[in-house]
Amino acid sequence: MTAQSGTCLFCKLDRQRILHQSPLAVVCPDSFPVSVGHCLVIPRRHIASLFDATEDEQRDMLQLLGEARNGIQKAHAPAGFNIGINDGPAAGQSIPHLHIHLIPRYTGDVAEPRGGVRWVLPAHANYWSSRR
Repeated sequence: MTAQSGTCLFCKLDRQRILHQSPLAVVCPDSFPVSVGHCLVIPRRHIASLFDATEDEQRDMLQLLGEARNGIQKAHAPAGFNIGINDGPAAGQSIPHLHIHLIPRYTGDVAEPRGGVRWVLPAHANYWSSRR
């Protein structure tokens, strides 16, 4: 991976952390995992947004997402997955290099898993209790 001004954590990723790779992207464990097996899919090219990725980069990233999922499934047998991208500071992106979170979920890891990614805005997550 090539460094963007030498400051991007993902551009200077240690090769030993790479779990899966393709010509255009890599998979590595998350440095601050929220569950066992949490990993990131990262394009090799320094871009901030999925919307800046080429079709080939998007295809490689999705292929690696599947490979990572299969590896996590074999190693840890989670009951499900959350897949997410924080795109822009307002969405919580703290490293301005595109990355996809693959977060394994385990039965009982939270009291109520319904709503999944909707919990990024807690006031809108519990959509089921307001239904009639």
